[in-house]
Amino acid sequence: MTRELPESAPYIVLGGGVHGLSSAYHLARALQETGQGSGGDVIVLEKNRVGAGASGIACGVVRNFYFSPPMAEVIRVSVELFESDPAGFGFHGVGYIAAVPEVQAEDCVAIQRHQAEIGYRSEVIRGERACQEHMEAIFPDWNGAGLDAVLHEYQGGWAETDKTVQNLGRLARAEGVRIFEGVEVTGFDIRDGLVRAVDTSEGSIETEFFVAGAGPWGGHVWRMLGLPAGGACRAEGQADVADRRVAARRGGLATAWRSRRSRSSPTGSCRRATTGWTTSSSCVTRLTSRRCVHLDHVVPLVSDRDGRVIEDGAWGIYYKIGRRGFGVRAAGCRSSSAPRRRLEPYGHSNPDHVVGDEFTDYFTSGLAWAHTRFRGKGLEWHTDPHGGIGAFTPDNYPVVDYVLPNAYMVMDSNHGFKMIGLGKLVANDIVGGGESRLDPFRLSRYEHGVTHAVSNSPYPWN
Repeated sequence: MTRELPESAPYIVLGGGVHGLSSAYHLARALQETGQGSGGDVIVLEKNRVGAGASGIACGVVRNFYFSPPMAEVIRVSVELFESDPAGFGFHGVGYIAAVPEVQAEDCVAIQRHQAEIGYRSEVIRGERACQEHMEAIFPDWNGAGLDAVLHEYQGGWAETDKTVQNLGRLARAEGVRIFEGVEVTGFDIRDGLVRAVDTSEGSIETEFFVAGAGPWGGHVWRMLGLPAGGACRAEGQADVADRRVAARRGGLATAWRSRRSRSSPTGSCRRATTGWTTSSSCVTRLTSRRCVHLDHVVPLVSDRDGRVIEDGAWGIYYKIGRRGFGVRAAGCRSSSAPRRRLEPYGHSNPDHVVGDEFTDYFTSGLAWAHTRFRGKGLEWHTDPHGGIGAFTPDNYPVVDYVLPNAYMVMDSNHGFKMIGLGKLVANDIVGGGESRLDPFRLSRYEHGVTHAVSNSPYPWN
């Protein structure tokens, strides 16, 4: 890869993660298909290396468990991209199961109905007994007490994050896109309300159009673009909504959260220190190779270590196979906000990103509730570090929009990895002159008070 930067490039994309690479790849294709340019018109600037940020440490779960119909459509497009090259993307289409209590049952019905409308294959099971039978057929030791609905997505699953990001980079390069790693964007030359050039650590590059897919760094880019601040930023990586009235009500566009997650903001994995999942080889096969599981509940979550109540209200975990072939990568609900956290370095090497042993107890206790094989094993788990900060918007859903007439931002509100198809819609919007499927993600929704639907999940982003 050459490090000699061009003096100019019609399109400059910031970010070597899923949004930057997907946007660059699809921009290159759209330019060629419409006769408006070629892939060589697009360059990507990444200050570290491809996949060095949030995309590289994501959990990798691919699911369409969203109460918001606009999100479901974006995920459908993304799953189609995963399915177009499963080996290249490291995609394992093993399915995704959400098991929930009665308070969320009707949400599952509504979600499945919309999935059917957009051609995404799934089914919903209702009633505690029927749900228990469905889950026991997959996990013989499943505990479904108090769970009233199961949404079984047949097109979901998980992907190997490194393979996914590298494959997006390969696809972009194959279209003629040039990717420059180790080049940091340091500022912009803005004249008459337009980005005329992008300043970098290795010189200035003139451009006609700028796209930012910066993940948690979106707020930093927002400020460098000189966009109006509607409220005080509480952490690097936040951006403020342009409308001051909304920012005053909501405390800024993106709030940084140090999520209680393993392998995805923050990152890590849990595995049994001695026997992996279990001594039963048949159960190992069923649990680690068949499905990704999402469990929400409202019964008290009790520590499998010492019997104390960890969570007296709603709680949730989700999990899948780990990279070592056993164990899990997983997540729980978000923890407290993370004011003034440092973004650099990104990930579990940064103590500001890491959550401690309390997450391990939370997660393994959730597993022990769900699967009898794990009960009484709370002290036998090994955990890798978990680290990473995500920036959430006021309604916890992405912002994808023009912020200047020739500057475009993708702010994913930590939904990033599974939305690898978002770049296709971004390219449609920029090259094709519009994309109605992105209308629900415009900045104007805050000014007009039209935010995304809220489900009964303990996760604010479902």
